[in-house]
Amino acid sequence: MEDNPELREILGEMLQGDQNEVVAHADAESALAAWQERAFDVVVTDISLPGITGTELARRVLASKPDQWVILCSGYQYDDAIATLGANVRSLPKAFDFDEMEALMNEISRSLYGLPPP
Repeated sequence: MEDNPELREILGEMLQGDQNEVVAHADAESALAAWQERAFDVVVTDISLPGITGTELARRVLASKPDQWVILCSGYQYDDAIATLGANVRSLPKAFDFDEMEALMNEISRSLYGLPPP
C-alpha cells in the first residue's frame, strides 16, 4: 500500500511475478477491507499514509492474525519500535532497490513454504 500513485505502480511491478498476485491500494482503509475479505501472504505498506497509518494497519492486521507477514516501508528510522509489532514484521527503508525487496520476499517465501535457505 502506497499513497503515491507512481511509487505504488513501481512497487506493484517489482512484486508482480509468476507466483505473485499484487493487489495495490492507495490507503490503509481500503487495504484493510480487502485483507478482511481474503488471505494475503504478505502486507506491504508505507508508514505515512492519509487516514490510518501503515503502522496502525499493521497493528490491526496483526491483532486478527499474529503470524501475518508485514513489510513496513518508510524514509524514517524505525529504531527498536518495529520489534514490538511481532516476529513476522520487517522494515525496508526507502529508497530501497529491487534486490533488497527481492531478498526480503525470498526470506518470507522460505518461511511460508518451508524452503531451505539459499
